[in-house]
This record gives sequence, C-alpha cells and structure tokens, in this order.
Amino acid sequence: MRTRIIALTAVLFLLLAGCTGGGGAGDDDGRITLRFQSLAWQQESVAATKDLVAEWNAAHPDIHVEYVQGSWDSVHDQLLTSFEGGEAPDVIHDASDDLADFAYGGYLADLGDLLPARLRADIPASGWQSVTFGDGIYGVPFLQEPRVLIANAKLLDASGVRIPTVQRPWSWTEFRQVAKRLSGPGRYGVAWPLKEPVSASLNLSLSAGGRLFHRGADGKVTVRVEAGDEVVPRTIHDQVGTDRSASPTTLGSGGSDTLPGFFGGKYAMVPLGFSYRQQIAQQAPEGFEWRVLPAPAGAGGLAQGVSPQTLSIAADSPHKAAAAAFLDFLLRPRNMVRLALGDWMLPTGTAALRSPALRTERDGWAVGTALAGSLRPAPAQSVRGYAEWKDKVATPAFQEYYSGAIGAGELRERLEEDGNLVLARYQR
Repeated sequence: MRTRIIALTAVLFLLLAGCTGGGGAGDDDGRITLRFQSLAWQQESVAATKDLVAEWNAAHPDIHVEYVQGSWDSVHDQLLTSFEGGEAPDVIHDASDDLADFAYGGYLADLGDLLPARLRADIPASGWQSVTFGDGIYGVPFLQEPRVLIANAKLLDASGVRIPTVQRPWSWTEFRQVAKRLSGPGRYGVAWPLKEPVSASLNLSLSAGGRLFHRGADGKVTVRVEAGDEVVPRTIHDQVGTDRSASPTTLGSGGSDTLPGFFGGKYAMVPLGFSYRQQIAQQAPEGFEWRVLPAPAGAGGLAQGVSPQTLSIAADSPHKAAAAAFLDFLLRPRNMVRLALGDWMLPTGTAALRSPALRTERDGWAVGTALAGSLRPAPAQSVRGYAEWKDKVATPAFQEYYSGAIGAGELRERLEEDGNLVLARYQR
C-alpha cells in the first residue's frame, strides 16, 4: 500500500510540474508556446515589439509567442529568481553587462550552434564580443546607444565656439574650455547627470585610451588606473570644483532630471544616452532648439564603451530551435530598424544601420549612426564580480571624487586596492 501511495504521489508531482513548469510548453494540439519577456518600456518601443510578435504569430500557427512585460528596474533579481525556480521565459531581453553571472551560472543557452549564418554575419565582431563568456555566445546584441552631448543650439551659436562634428570632435581639453565659455550668470556650461557614475566614467574613458581592467596571462582580471583612465574623471571633477562650469547639484541626478533645467537655459549642454532624444523631442517647449553633438575625443578617438541590449534563450527552454527562429525573425534588418526607431537607439546590425530612416539629420540620427563604428564593448563586460565592485567600491568612490570630498590619489587607491580585493573573491 505504501509503495502505491509513493508511486501515485510521484505521478501527481510530475503532472503538476508539467502544468506549472517555466519556459515554453507544447500544447495538446502540438503547438509550441514560447514566452518572450520584453523590457521595452517607451510607448513606441512597446508597440513595435508587440506588432512584431503579432506578425510572427500570424505567420507561424505552430509556434505561438506569448509577450511578457518585464522591467529594467528589477530584471536581474527577477530573472535570478525565475532561473532558480525553473520559471524562466524562453526568450529573454536584457543587457550585455547583466549576462556574465547568468552565463557562467549555466542559466543561458549557448547560441553558437543555434543562430543562422545571416544573423552571425550581420553583427560586427565587437558586438559578439560583448556577449561572449568563456567559449560560448549567450545573447544576441541588437540595440545600443552612444553617449552624446545634447546642446542648446541658440546658446551654442551665440557663444562663437567651434561646433564639433564626428570628423572633427572636441578634445577633452577643448570641451572643458567650451564649457567655461558657455557658462554665465545663472547658467552652467554643462550638467553631468551622474546618479550612476561608474558606467559613464568607464565607457567614456575609452576615448582617452583608458581600460581600467587588465587581464593577465592567468586569465585573472585586476584593476589598474593608468593615465588614460584619469582624463574623463579629472575633466568632470575640474569642471565642477575648479572651473565652476558644471553644476554640482546634478551629480546625483538621472538624465531625465536635468531636462527641465536644460529647457530653461540653466545648462547649455547635457551628456546623455542617445535614446534621451525622444524625451527631448516630446517635452521641449515650443521654439526650443537643440542639437546633438559627438562626445569629446582623446587618444582613443571617439571610442566609447556600450552595453548593448540583448536577446538570450534560457538554458532550460525545451524549444531552443524554435526560440532561435523567432530571434532570427525579430532581428531581420527591416525589423531591427523598427525596434531601433521605437527605442530611439542604434541597431547593431550593419544592414539595418544603412537604413535611410536612421541617417536623417532630424533629431540627430545621422550623428548617432556615424558614431556606430566607434562603439566598443564596455570595459567591465566580462569581469566577474563587477557588480559588487561597482556597488561597493567604485560608485561611492567616484561620487566622493566628483563632489570634491576626496582627491585623485584616494580615488585611485580605492578603485585599485579595495577593488582588487573584491574581484579576487570571484577568481579563485
């Protein structure tokens, strides 16, 4: 009797697991259902993504994609919980700098043998580098955004400064001089929104030849501050504390927080991600003229780090081939252009980048596409322990440096000494 009860209990458990398990499922009629968690949040972006899902479903009655809305604010913890609970969606929207721990943890499928040759060839090697961990490819990079300068066109023209172009950008030294020229009574030349100071500091430092993270022959990564790593932080620090050309109050702000002051003439320029152009276009008061300028350049030219948005497949998905086919559809050049326009970002695909819709002068699209070839994987892309280093060491250190509470020497010491203690725990 006891044996029969155990057997019945096991069968019931398996039936319940089949009903409630995560990932895609096969319906009774043989139709596959894939769950696609999207992080699209802007109205245009959500609409474009949902339209593409609907088009796929109409053309593929045997493979139904269920759209699931996720959130950038909580995606890491939410995904970790769903992975550990066996409830992960089949197709996962995230960003390349969030994938390392999931990839090394075995939660994501290696896409190397799943992706079609067309898609592999369409995205440059630098894009694939951002999603390669060890010997595997754990995501498809499909959208990216450079940081650019958004400037008040009237103030810029009235100042008489040289207008930078992608062919002749400002140097970091010239940018500092321009910010002083644009400053005046009741107005700062620039507002740096540095609520999250680490990514901005590291990614822009590539333009000055910075790299900060160095991988040795043993494969282990250490933090070492060199001359190129100091150019951008020193520029920001001196603009705030020495030149008084940068607002100290925006250092703890997000990009959106600076827009009212920008529209009101309090700041002549704001360094922002490319996608902020949508908010500016929608919210700028009538008659306000703005211009998109390339970020300053240094020894590394216009290079800057980016963490592309990515699409991955869960390792536990029972329908990886179907999920890969959906990714191929979603990221065809025409569809990638639709997603880029919806998010006001740049596609990673070379065919999509050639679209005339992304090369118009209107709203600075042409500046962004001209910068695409200079984008590189963010310096911390594959560094295990980066999240802890950023939160516990780098963020407070940069915040204190920019506010003037500590000097460059202490910033270097904390990034290197305290930082390497953190990274060492992940590399034993």
